[in-house]
Amino acid sequence: MTSTATAPAAPARRQHIAVPVPMVPRRRRSPEEVAAESTFTGPRKVLLAAPRGYCAGVDRAVIAVEKALETYGAPVYVRKEIVHNRHVVETLQEKGVIFVEEADQVPEGALVVFSAHGVSPAVKQMAEDRNLQTIDATCPLVTKVHREAVRFARDDYEILLIGHEGHEEVEGTYGEAPENTTIVNGPWEVDDLQVRNPDQLIWLSQTTLSVDETMETVQKLRERFPKLQDPPSDDICYATSNRQAAIKKVAPQSDLVIVVGSENSSNSVRLKEVAKEYGAARAERVDYANQVDEAWFQDAATIGVTSGASVPEVLVDDVLRLLAEYGYGEVEEIVTAEEDIVFSLPKEIRKALTQAGHDDVGRGGRKSSPCSTS
Repeated sequence: MTSTATAPAAPARRQHIAVPVPMVPRRRRSPEEVAAESTFTGPRKVLLAAPRGYCAGVDRAVIAVEKALETYGAPVYVRKEIVHNRHVVETLQEKGVIFVEEADQVPEGALVVFSAHGVSPAVKQMAEDRNLQTIDATCPLVTKVHREAVRFARDDYEILLIGHEGHEEVEGTYGEAPENTTIVNGPWEVDDLQVRNPDQLIWLSQTTLSVDETMETVQKLRERFPKLQDPPSDDICYATSNRQAAIKKVAPQSDLVIVVGSENSSNSVRLKEVAKEYGAARAERVDYANQVDEAWFQDAATIGVTSGASVPEVLVDDVLRLLAEYGYGEVEEIVTAEEDIVFSLPKEIRKALTQAGHDDVGRGGRKSSPCSTS
């Protein structure tokens, strides 16, 4: 469904909005106090995982909302969080974005953006029934899984969708073929699964899962259903896989791993879990640098740092500055992959920018150096 909004001749000037960082209700101990309590004396260092942070799909979605604000003006409505990051959401709210849970909360005829996690056909129909103008910022890699679900349901396959029930992405994919789809939350559910025809099964997955846990689930499924078929290509996105691979290399060398990312970010939570599984003595997740507890440094000569795929690099920089204050000024970047992926902006935004006379309509997914996807 394409937007029918008419773009003004020139976009509004972009303004920088400073969003206050939430305060932590305690006194932070000084570097000298922390050093006095340390269980070691010697050099301290940071191992900075790469790739980390923004992936192309997240960048594309955030840019789409920013361009919508510039082109159409505030308010711009977004169904759910555009991406699962507290800082990003609050920054966009300050600029005039209104986040809603469902499309029926958007005034009739207004503009709504669908988040990077994707939506079901029922949500699109609701928007159409309300005459909403829509911009679909679904990550293209999520769209790929949606198309797979439609295709295999059409061929009368039963789809075992590996993912977290209730997550927006899973809800969207499930909604493409609800009569043919069963959600499998993890390997612990495999023994109790009931299927119609074990000879006509295929598995798909949420794009932000732990690679290891997903394959454990697939292995258990295949033990029960030997004729289970694989999807035509890997559903777990490149960014999720790359960030997990990087933290697997960092974790065994780290006394502490700090993951920057929000608690409702599946891929950020998975990074913390993977860090623990692969040898980090301790792993913690924070939204902001001021949530880092300096007590964590007591036994930590080496600290690993990474961030989820919906995290802007500025939040990682804040953590590195804090660590430097406590003696962790040496930073070694551990690079396991190079990313240089871009996605075209949603067609509705490209059309509006072209109509407004912009020659460069942009792409969502900034080209990056090997060490950063910010």
